[in-house]
Amino acid sequence: MKLQREKRTDEAFDQFEAAARLAPRDLEYLSAREMIRQQIVFDHLQRGNTALLQGQQVEALAEFRGALHLDPQNEFAQQRLRDALGEWAPKLSDTPQIEAEGGELRVNPNPVSVDFHYRGDSRSLLTQVAAAFGVTVIFDDSVASRPARFDVGQANFYSAMSAACEVTHTFWTPVGEKQILLASESAENHRQFDRMALRTFYIPGAATQELNDIVNLLRTVFEIRLTTPEPARQTIAVRAPERTLDAANQFMEALGTLRPQVMLDMHVYEISHTLTRNIGLQIPTQFKLFNIPVAALGALGGQNIQQLINQLISSGGINQANSQSLSALLAQLQGQQNSIFSQPVATFGGGLTLMGLSLGTLGAQLSVNESTAKTLEHATLRAAQGNEATLHIGARYPILNASFAPIFNTAAISQVIQNNSFQAPVPSFNYEDIGLSIKAKPAVTVDSGVSLQVEVQFRALGAQSFNGVPVISNREYKGNITLRDGEPAVVAGALSRSEQLSMTGLPGLGYLPGLNQVLTSNSKAVAEDELLIVITPRVISPPAGQTSEVWMAK
Repeated sequence: MKLQREKRTDEAFDQFEAAARLAPRDLEYLSAREMIRQQIVFDHLQRGNTALLQGQQVEALAEFRGALHLDPQNEFAQQRLRDALGEWAPKLSDTPQIEAEGGELRVNPNPVSVDFHYRGDSRSLLTQVAAAFGVTVIFDDSVASRPARFDVGQANFYSAMSAACEVTHTFWTPVGEKQILLASESAENHRQFDRMALRTFYIPGAATQELNDIVNLLRTVFEIRLTTPEPARQTIAVRAPERTLDAANQFMEALGTLRPQVMLDMHVYEISHTLTRNIGLQIPTQFKLFNIPVAALGALGGQNIQQLINQLISSGGINQANSQSLSALLAQLQGQQNSIFSQPVATFGGGLTLMGLSLGTLGAQLSVNESTAKTLEHATLRAAQGNEATLHIGARYPILNASFAPIFNTAAISQVIQNNSFQAPVPSFNYEDIGLSIKAKPAVTVDSGVSLQVEVQFRALGAQSFNGVPVISNREYKGNITLRDGEPAVVAGALSRSEQLSMTGLPGLGYLPGLNQVLTSNSKAVAEDELLIVITPRVISPPAGQTSEVWMAK
């Protein structure tokens, strides 16, 4: 106690432990030893937490191990030790371990060997066999009385009772150390009278799906119905007869250590190429034929064309003897906006039959537009055997699925709308994943090959929409492939190509070879999208490659 007051806890613990050994029944010594033990454990944990916060992993490991040395069942110290180990520490075994066990009631017969030579009733036989080893019998109502003959030499209790139960078609279960219950052999009686034991198996690093797989395995192979997985603690609680639990424990220990780990090296190549080309002559394809006097009157707002010509002649503006007069007239008319004479006009005829021919415009086009975009996505994923690894490249697109609007108007609604105090509720959105999604589930074979379950999904916004909601185009691939360690493979490739050709020109000329390239306008638009996915698996922890065989005695 003097050492304890001086804060020399380690030396004080040694002295208290020596005192407890010399006087094991002295509660004062035992209490003092346990109190100082907990104080030392607390100090170790405090120093370990401080060292871990300062990045001193080695010092923290020493403190947590010191705490576990004094208190091996301290779960907090175990967890902090696992935290201090980190990624660089050696991996712990993943072999399932028994965390807790509830004992099974056992009978304690006299350790003697007895000879039996019996002729008579089956109930009396069972009573005599049990009594020979100092055990009393309770019979269930299902045990029927029938003639029996029994001859066994130098048998212990278990051998004699097993042989007697075979003869009488019964089974026994312990009720106490010197008492057993006998019932008729049937599945219903076994479910009712078999003594159950409870064990809790700890599976380090097991996920929820792995625990469910082990539970299904126990139910299928060993016919264990009472199993309860606890994913938060990584444990499975099992209730079954003890011999069944022993066989299940042996089987689970032989499942191997760590699950094999696979590193998936994924390369996603995307190439987009667009080409737009327009070349050729744009020949006029529309012609307008009209009577010049009538059209001129319409352009002049009803004024007589002859009077206008006479005015021009009398003023000396035009001369009837030459063609310049007509050109002058047309020049005056062409100055008017929105007139048919604002375009070049070819004339023929004379007098009232003077006709005009308006031609369209002649143009030449020579343009090309080409673009190429290349994208490379490189991702490295690590997954255990049977676990799914997911890679998503893209964005989440919001789609409105609900909004608020009043279905009728009132004075109150009008007032809040007018003074801008109305606040509409927040609309509801759904987010859709747009882009590329890759799911891969690896399985390592015995020869270190890798079998991959691959799912590829490519979703993009389409050009169409319904009620303002865009259409999402979807392309999917699902398949299984088997590769060697480090062997790359193209697991998916998609090529989309669209080509659009258009031609504008005169009928007939557009189909003549050679002329269709000069006398017509040719447009060409090409769009190509190529997607390539390459996966290379690398096994970083191969399977143990061990097999097991379990025998379960009755």
